[in-house]
Amino acid sequence: MQVAYLKDSQTDVYRVPAFEQFEWLEHGFGTARSGAWPDPARLSMVKQVHSAIVVAADAAGAGWIGEGDALVASKPGALVGVRTADCVPVLLVDACRRAVAAVHAGWKGTSAEIVKCTISEMMVRFGTVPGDVWAAIGPAIGVCCYEVGPEVAGRFGRWFPELDGIDRHVKIDLTEVNRRQLVEAGVPATQAFTGAPCTACTPTLDSFRRDREAAGRMIAAIGVRAGGVRAGV
Repeated sequence: MQVAYLKDSQTDVYRVPAFEQFEWLEHGFGTARSGAWPDPARLSMVKQVHSAIVVAADAAGAGWIGEGDALVASKPGALVGVRTADCVPVLLVDACRRAVAAVHAGWKGTSAEIVKCTISEMMVRFGTVPGDVWAAIGPAIGVCCYEVGPEVAGRFGRWFPELDGIDRHVKIDLTEVNRRQLVEAGVPATQAFTGAPCTACTPTLDSFRRDREAAGRMIAAIGVRAGGVRAGV
């Protein structure tokens, strides 16, 4: 479901309006100008290796807690996050059990269906029902700018049959592949949000393809608020 993401003018953090209904939730897709957000003292992250490995964060505390490309959590006051600079960041919310996940989906992780692996881990750890999951796919390189060779494109034939056996360079839509995988996993299409800007097209967003080694990294983070409500509520 495509929506207009809202950007906080003070922090330059993108947020999904539909997530604001959950007063116990905090989330955001940071940019190159987001400064001190998110709070590093509460943030758990992993060494990202372009895999389908999902790491449980509740018992680990803040900081670097392992190796993988997704984190799941339910501990109030803590945040889990992933770093991106063209790859697809996905934030997941179990609206009934107050569990969350942050996913880093590059082309390798996407082809390995990391979002499905993450939902499966939430089902095991928290009793998550896929129909209760809300998902937001954040700023990533768009189909407008993401051209790959046939060896990569061919891995996405399951979702785009026209790519089967392709022998030339072509543009692919990683955001749409992840959205389709979410729906395949049981997330209602009306609860899977896209529409964030393309990183390569947007100067205030970090893009490795555009800036190469000069590119920074953005952080997408999510967590259950301490106390269960927004500050001031």
